[in-house]
Amino acid sequence: MNDMTQPTATVTPQTWRVAEVEALFALPFSDLMFQAQTMHRTHFDPNSVQLSTLLSIKTGGCSEDCGYCPQAARYDTGVENQGLLEINAVLDAARAAKAAGATRFCMGAAWRGPKQRDLDPVLDMVREVKALGLETCATLGMLKDGQAEQLRDAGLDYYNHNLDTSPEFYGEIITTRDYQDRLDTLERVRGADLHVCCGGIVGMGESRTQRAGLIAQLANLSPQPESVPINMLVQVEGTPLQDTAALDPLEFVRTIAVARIVLSKSYVRLSAGRQEMSEAIQALCFLAGANSIFYGEKLLTTGNPDVSRDRDLLDKLGIRAQGAAH
Repeated sequence: MNDMTQPTATVTPQTWRVAEVEALFALPFSDLMFQAQTMHRTHFDPNSVQLSTLLSIKTGGCSEDCGYCPQAARYDTGVENQGLLEINAVLDAARAAKAAGATRFCMGAAWRGPKQRDLDPVLDMVREVKALGLETCATLGMLKDGQAEQLRDAGLDYYNHNLDTSPEFYGEIITTRDYQDRLDTLERVRGADLHVCCGGIVGMGESRTQRAGLIAQLANLSPQPESVPINMLVQVEGTPLQDTAALDPLEFVRTIAVARIVLSKSYVRLSAGRQEMSEAIQALCFLAGANSIFYGEKLLTTGNPDVSRDRDLLDKLGIRAQGAAH
């Protein structure tokens, strides 16, 4: 299957109520996994996974107060404020990602939102990475009118802007922008006919009802996001969430399964937190319908399983990279 089909302004087939999503979470584990696997096989090759690589092109110094983020300037996390990378460094990373098997290259910048002087060099990066034959993705914060169109015209395929959590829990995590700000950026992205990459973070102290609220929000975006990254909180010393009680791994698997059921045609990506997961838990996530991973040793500022470890795991499971020969 190819997730590069042009997005169309279709109506979401079903409006999901939070209670309905929560009822899926409450199913016996085997029943939930069966439903998720059935849905997965209906829409995707169950033995194929899409590989994306994420590079931080501008690190640290962010003015936001996201409670999970080591790049916020107000937290003492040891992450230094660094300027925008030179384009040659970005292209070297993109070539290495492609050589390792990634098909999508994501560029992330720690901005509240890009000024035009920030955006101009990123547009050059997008053009050059696209010319390498990779799908392109960017996450640059909130976009102003016209910026999504500039990114599209440069060759951007996907724009990532996560909802992070449910509307009810959002204020416990972030106060420097509100939920509607995020929805407005997603509307600008869709208006420019870009693919949407939008997900969230679990394990931030939210309740199961609030996890269900996040999934319902994502499911009710119309059209649904083509890519949905599900992140497990990586606790970073110096951030407000550093001592949050860890989410049970099987609850994370349930989250993946529920996302697969209600976001039936979206790529569901295992994102941050995978380095701390056992192979068994990752295998259950793939069984639950995850079919995309971030691939490479680093995610912005936090660790990720190295390429050889991922290749070994995928080989054990008989899962091949999307685009690889059968």
